[in-house]
Amino acid sequence: MSRQSAGLLMYRLGDKGLEVFLVHPGGPYWAARDEGAWSIPKGEYTENEDPLEAARREFFEETGFRAKGVFKPLSTIRQPGGKWVSAWAFAGDCDPASIRSNTFPMEWPPRSGRKREFPEIDRAAWFGIDEAARKLNKGQIGFLEELKEILANNNIISFEG
Repeated sequence: MSRQSAGLLMYRLGDKGLEVFLVHPGGPYWAARDEGAWSIPKGEYTENEDPLEAARREFFEETGFRAKGVFKPLSTIRQPGGKWVSAWAFAGDCDPASIRSNTFPMEWPPRSGRKREFPEIDRAAWFGIDEAARKLNKGQIGFLEELKEILANNNIISFEG
């Protein structure tokens, strides 16, 4: 069975227009990467788990914030590495400087025999939709397009030039 993840795309409408909340993966492999490295808060789940509940759990584990609201389902996408990602969009707000992420152990430096703990997420931020498209992992950009379509179709926001 293919690996599968579930995540949440939190958005807000403010003075700067539509903004989305993204997270940056922690650990030494991602430390120097920025554009194309960010993600929606997400994580893997098993076939026995409800994907939306897994997405809410992962959101909390990666940010320390409890996701509340109306969750709008987005299309499941297949990332270039083969992982399937199910996602839901919801309106919300939080202070990215206040995230508290869980950690994971990793041998570092490689082949040193020493285990170190790293945060799963090392930072989070709100991005306008155009900047988010540059920051986001290219396999997840479809979520941004779908969110824009949902908001436009419900007359919540207009994307006309």
